[in-house]
Amino acid sequence: MQLTEQQYYSPEEYLALEEVADYKSEYIDGKIFHIPGESTNHNQIAGNFSSELNFAFKKLDYRVYMSDVRLWIAKRRIYTYPDVMIVAGEPEYFNNRTDTIINPKVIIEVLSDSTKGYDKSGKFAAYRTLSNLEEYILIDQTKVHVEQFYKTGKKRWLFGEYDDEDEAIALNSVQFKISLDDIYNKVKFAEQEVSEECY
Repeated sequence: MQLTEQQYYSPEEYLALEEVADYKSEYIDGKIFHIPGESTNHNQIAGNFSSELNFAFKKLDYRVYMSDVRLWIAKRRIYTYPDVMIVAGEPEYFNNRTDTIINPKVIIEVLSDSTKGYDKSGKFAAYRTLSNLEEYILIDQTKVHVEQFYKTGKKRWLFGEYDDEDEAIALNSVQFKISLDDIYNKVKFAEQEVSEECY
């Protein structure tokens, strides 16, 4: 992510800039980082997952939000835009802003080359400070590979991974199951990556 020129911004300055910006940015403890544009694979995967969630939760008391809804992480002073979030019941808004929530139960991120290291380490560490969060899903957009982390107790998380399109991933914190084939529906991998998997 690209850092903006000014050294420090207050949260209020960030929000004011974000309201008039042509692109989204992330706020991390005083610094603003431009979020790069999404690839078609990234968009397709996030859309596939959120569509399946919305269908499954049609009659249930869950809300599904995509990357236009912002998340505030108070303990780390971070504003960010997860790819997909699941909220149980009603969303809790930060400072009554209907574009910013604080209570996701599940967060799903589609990994990009420029952010995957941060998504797996620093961002996950920040997400773990959220009292409502119970599950974190990371989806690779360059190959079939999904990582799942779910909370089993205070500061205790279990890990699982999936890399076969015939597999299905069941969320632990909500009643939902999705096949990797559905997650990657209509996703086109680069020719080099496909050929490498064939040998």
